[in-house]
Amino acid sequence: MKTDSIFYKIFLHYPRSFFDLIGEEATQENNYKFSSIEVKQLSFRLDGLFLPTDENSSLPLYLVEVQFQPDENLYYRLFSEFFLFLRQYKPKNPWQMVIIYPSRKIEREQTIQFGDFLQLPSITRIYLDELGEDALNYLGIGMINLVVESEEKAIPQAKELYQKAQNQLTDETIKREFLDLIESIVVYKFPQKNREEIEAMFELADLKKTKVYQEALGEGEQKEAVKLVLRLLNRRFGEVTQSLTEQISQLPVEQVEDLGEALLDLESETDLRQWLSENTIINK
Repeated sequence: MKTDSIFYKIFLHYPRSFFDLIGEEATQENNYKFSSIEVKQLSFRLDGLFLPTDENSSLPLYLVEVQFQPDENLYYRLFSEFFLFLRQYKPKNPWQMVIIYPSRKIEREQTIQFGDFLQLPSITRIYLDELGEDALNYLGIGMINLVVESEEKAIPQAKELYQKAQNQLTDETIKREFLDLIESIVVYKFPQKNREEIEAMFELADLKKTKVYQEALGEGEQKEAVKLVLRLLNRRFGEVTQSLTEQISQLPVEQVEDLGEALLDLESETDLRQWLSENTIINK
């Protein structure tokens, strides 16, 4: 579903939003990488997993499920797939399951089979319309809530998030990632408008007029693009090998941007090598 891809993009590019949502310290994002894992036996995929970067730590792994449509079979599928994952991979870490709903009316509990199970402390259900005003003070939660906000309220909320990001985020790369995510959500909510209209509506183009951004468009653009892509690759696959890092660092900025667009479709380092082989002109 399109909503699933929006949340996948949010958690991949701004993982602290997830830890804000579940009430953990935002610094926990440094201990995790977000990925999807295939359970090969039956060829299904767990699309949202926060896995500790240190397998020997006591930190839990998090399975994240985003459900925006009523589904009578959700818990039948979710629990059966997850426990098959545990059987196949036998992770050393404890686990937590987080299911995110826009509201309670979407959930189909199936209480006869799963009522007691859903009360386990290792399972958390989050209803976005019940978060409260205090929770929205966190940038990440505010961005997540923007997905479910009405079109009328989305306009002022996006502007407010933009201003908060300008004031609170000091890392210019993270700031640009955050603003890009806001734009992606708004594109999702207003599919009839083009990007120029959206930037004008939400005043998101202002960042592109800053000195830092203009410098990035000059001689530093390729370096900044490579830095961002490598950061995302390291989150997705773990630390990328030195040979791949060097190869990506030599790419012209246009190809680095193409690689950034392709990230969500790459499932392993093997896929990354294949993409580089087929789509780059290094050594040709």
